Amino acid sequence: MQSDSYERLYTALAGIPAGSVVTYGQLAALAGMPGRARWVGRVLSQLPEGSQLPWYRVINAQGRLSFPPGSAAAARQQALLSGEGVEFSASGRINLKRFGLN
Repeated sequence: MQSDSYERLYTALAGIPAGSVVTYGQLAALAGMPGRARWVGRVLSQLPEGSQLPWYRVINAQGRLSFPPGSAAAARQQALLSGEGVEFSASGRINLKRFGLN
């Protein structure tokens, strides 16, 4: 049963198109597990290095990256998103109405 939850999460994650973002809670709902945003975060943090899943398209509900500002991980995520055309405000936020999955 647990592997089914992971498979649904990975399938939902793989379905996020380039140039779009979702929140952890939205991804949980897309995977059929509403209310499991923290679980989604834990699972994504455990993806193996080099995973082809677009983990970087998942952000927090405030439209921000969840990595500490200025960290190498935040810089990597921002670069990947920017490379797909996702724009950040001067304060580091992403406009969820514009770039969120419709």
